Amino acid sequence: MDPFLVLLHSVSTGLSNSELADLKFLCQGRLGKRKLERVQSGVDLFSLLLEQNELDREHPELLRELLASLRREDLLRLLDDFEAGAEGRAAPEEQDFCAAFDIVCDHVGKDWRRLARQLRVSDSKIDAIEAKHPRNLVEQVRESLRVWKSAARGHATVSHLVQALRACRLNLVADLIEEDQQARSLQLQNESGGGTVSFMAWDSDVSASRASS
Repeated sequence: MDPFLVLLHSVSTGLSNSELADLKFLCQGRLGKRKLERVQSGVDLFSLLLEQNELDREHPELLRELLASLRREDLLRLLDDFEAGAEGRAAPEEQDFCAAFDIVCDHVGKDWRRLARQLRVSDSKIDAIEAKHPRNLVEQVRESLRVWKSAARGHATVSHLVQALRACRLNLVADLIEEDQQARSLQLQNESGGGTVSFMAWDSDVSASRASS
């Protein structure tokens, strides 16, 4: 079975009638009143969103926004588990981003606005992120990183994120990311039989980054 469809089914069964009504209201601008009138369950709603290409397994951001609006941390954890499984199938570079984002979300806290500005996320987008995720600091941090990565596209790198953290004097967070990346690089190279060379290369990059901070 498709893991994403299994996720949607699990989320649907976890919704109360009032929560489904809230989600229908939030989706009015995406689906239209007539289609929403036929929605009797979460499965119905998610099916329409899939048909309209408003939601898919590669871009579950809308699902995260909807669940965050309900403050359903239990259902958000299901989404986290799905994305963690997807990470295992993703390219190493994408896995590096996910690991770095997790560290930033765990440690940056209220300094995320300063970091976002350093990453050239506009004040208007920062305001929109705060409005989208009120009283949910972790989602504010994660959304700001997604916005930066999406806008920067090919120019977004983990090393760029580390440099921005150091520019904000968030050196502890930068160190944690570099140590994690070094360990991940070493593990990857060990699996492919070239661990020593990769370790030395990454260690050199780490030293250069810290020297410039």
